[in-house]
Amino acid sequence: MAISIKVNGEEHAFDGDPTMPVLWYVRDILNLHGTKFGCGTGQCGACTVHVDGKAQRGCLLSMESVAGRDITTIEGLDPNGDHPVQKAWRVNNVPQCGYCQAGQIMNAASLLENNPKASSEEIEQQMTGNICRCGCYQRIQAAVEMAASEMEG
Repeated sequence: MAISIKVNGEEHAFDGDPTMPVLWYVRDILNLHGTKFGCGTGQCGACTVHVDGKAQRGCLLSMESVAGRDITTIEGLDPNGDHPVQKAWRVNNVPQCGYCQAGQIMNAASLLENNPKASSEEIEQQMTGNICRCGCYQRIQAAVEMAASEMEG
């Protein structure tokens, strides 16, 4: 039986292994390569996607667990890359190597969607689960705070 899901607003049917991780589905089948493989254990956050608007680790989610749900990848956050978090990322020149950035952005966007008035402490706590090997944490924090200000209005 096919698993129906919506990815970035488009309906999809998947009839493969229901235990396949969502990460592999979006990368290998849908060819959406913005979501990255990092650790495969949900510890680094490089594979963060939104499931019904909430940040989740794509490497830990099976296809059967997301049946009937809406998945958003970095490619679907804003078609032109103009989500407030993405714009703040550019203004603050956040990425160094860039590998973790899609996961960082997806985590921050989920936080601000659910809590647009997030405090500095709340931002720091939410973003702690996403690892940046280059150590860009101060720029990440500044960008999320800037995006929060913009989203708050």
